[in-house]
Amino acid sequence: MSSSLLKSCVLAARPKTLPAAIVPVWAGCVLAWKLSGTFDAWLAACTLMGSICIQIATNFFNDAIDSRKGADTAQRLGPVRVTAAGLMSPRAVMGVAAVFLVAATACGAVLYQARGWPIVAIGLPSLFLSYGYTGGPFPLAYRGMGELFVILFFGLVAVAGTVFIQTGAWPAASFLLGGQIGLLSAVLISINNFRDREEDAGTGKRTLAVRFGPKVAAAVIWLEIKLAAFGGLAWIALDHPPLMFASLPVLLLGMRIIWGVLTLPPGPGFNRLLALGGVQLILFAAVFHLAASMSA
Repeated sequence: MSSSLLKSCVLAARPKTLPAAIVPVWAGCVLAWKLSGTFDAWLAACTLMGSICIQIATNFFNDAIDSRKGADTAQRLGPVRVTAAGLMSPRAVMGVAAVFLVAATACGAVLYQARGWPIVAIGLPSLFLSYGYTGGPFPLAYRGMGELFVILFFGLVAVAGTVFIQTGAWPAASFLLGGQIGLLSAVLISINNFRDREEDAGTGKRTLAVRFGPKVAAAVIWLEIKLAAFGGLAWIALDHPPLMFASLPVLLLGMRIIWGVLTLPPGPGFNRLLALGGVQLILFAAVFHLAASMSA
């Protein structure tokens, strides 16, 4: 593989989005250990690699499909997309996406041996929607359902599924944690869609920001951050009050993000808010891990 092709593949993989795949597994394993006192490193590794492979496949599919549909234009305010820029052919990009889906399936086979049919119920929709997020007869990203998809699959399903893989159970705490992480991951999609609202409107991509305008787009980000932060109070009801301190980075960075989306014009300045959203997600997991460890 030439260095230019490797660089293009790394660009298409969108490394900055990978925390959305890593954090649910990381935090889910911590919660499973907190609840059960056990940790299976092999199952955790397979879960993590499967999640990362699905995320990368989704990014490659998105790159090729958005280019085909004309959603990535010369006016794009975000990072370069390899298909639209002519750095890779659509066929090559789709082929790489398929390779990562095969790798994710291999990881899923290991998890199936450990936990049985629920892995199929989780895995098949996840594999399909890596393509169906932007492709297929009902592309979620083009129907204003991107945030819902992320909350469900990169939050509730990813976290609760990880806890199930580690413990064989579906505790209520896993869904609370999944909801918080899903909301924080959705913040990234919402900022991205707010930034690209005008371009998306001209190419038929009907995100929430396009459908309802900038005020609603800002309100959605505000709501996602506030629900994630104050949802942490529910850890008191679940008899794990120290875990609510994971919301502290959300309260601090979240205010900065909210201020930015309310005061900055949608444009390149939103890329910094996007980076802050990624840091917010990672710090949430880090403080959750610390709180769980100190209260063990």
